Amino acid sequence: MANEHVCPCTAGCPLQNVMNALGGKWKMSILCSVLNDGPVRYNDLKRKMEGISNTMLSKSLKELEEDGLVERNEYLEIPVRVEYEATDKTRSLTPILSELAVWSGENMN
Repeated sequence: MANEHVCPCTAGCPLQNVMNALGGKWKMSILCSVLNDGPVRYNDLKRKMEGISNTMLSKSLKELEEDGLVERNEYLEIPVRVEYEATDKTRSLTPILSELAVWSGENMN
């Protein structure tokens, strides 16, 4: 259809891309934790995320890692120690997320 309306927020839209990367029930909580607490181990992160399943935490961490927002560091110790931390890309989001929080407080009562 030549007259069909096409939404500008479709595939390839930068806003849609960031919403896909940050969206979901747990991703923002994970990002806040690694931003505020620094490197964090899986079990410590799980304790902070009350109600999250192991499957969902693992999946969310993997997706955040694939999007370059969380870095997974594995230390070859016995037992192996794994920590997750924010990347520079995530740290560059901090002012934007702060502004969104302000906007939400003012507009999403």
